[in-house]
Amino acid sequence: MKISLESYLVKDKISLADISTKADPKVKREDVESKLFPQITQEICTLQERLWAENKHGLIILFQGMDAAGKDSAVKRVFSEVNPAGLSIVSFKAPSEEELDHDYLWRINRALPPRGVIGIFNRSHYEDVVTVRLHDLIKNGPLPDEIKNDSAIWKDRYEQICNWEKYLYQNGFHMIKIFLHVSKDEQRKRLAERLINPDKHYKFDLADIRERQYWDRYQDLYSEMLYRSSTKYAPWYVLPADNKWFTRLLIAMLVRDNLAAIDPQFPELSDDVKSQIHTVKSLFEDVDMKDFGDAILKLSKSKKK
Repeated sequence: MKISLESYLVKDKISLADISTKADPKVKREDVESKLFPQITQEICTLQERLWAENKHGLIILFQGMDAAGKDSAVKRVFSEVNPAGLSIVSFKAPSEEELDHDYLWRINRALPPRGVIGIFNRSHYEDVVTVRLHDLIKNGPLPDEIKNDSAIWKDRYEQICNWEKYLYQNGFHMIKIFLHVSKDEQRKRLAERLINPDKHYKFDLADIRERQYWDRYQDLYSEMLYRSSTKYAPWYVLPADNKWFTRLLIAMLVRDNLAAIDPQFPELSDDVKSQIHTVKSLFEDVDMKDFGDAILKLSKSKKK
């Protein structure tokens, strides 16, 4: 089964209206769910362990998309096999008063993962060039008037964001930016499910319904966001999101391929540690297991001397 992730990479000016939200018809769901997806998630698990052990690189996976695009469920499924200690998951809501008292990247910087960890952002700093712009939230915000009234404010923000993402890359933090592209009709079905199914009631938010009236404007702003901020340091991928099983496969492939490109390795052991391992292994052969603890204790005391 040949799937090209390159076809989902944003390389030039695009319009989301021209991009499919459906799964590739040549890919069979049964093959994905029974074989391919489980295999790739296991590979992610193995690579993440090496990333953690090496402790040199970090990986940031950023999700954007319309409400009900499947961000939460994708994270849950794709990273189900990963050690939680090696994951950092942050959902960015409307900024708090404290966050508004700082620059718009302040809260994002605070959420960055350390080296060795995969950081997952559910929404991100791109809210500050899309939602903030759509609803003109700058107008009543705490920015100085000369910045609010600057016609180049959005151009400047894109430049700031791209420079910041390049800075992260040059410090060992890689970023995958994923836009989950759901159709308006599929979003309607998923929002309706939250009203009908009692098990989904907890997901209901009236604001999600209100935001649908701005659908076309969101599509335009997201299209601009994608082509203005997709770089070789932090590329955007537009993934069809109407069929969750296919979306999750593509996400898993992106994560696996990026981790493989980083190629983290288990650290080389020092001669002293190698010697200790050799000594302890020999104890397994020479000492009865009931006396093994005493033997280790004696070895530890002799090392201290």
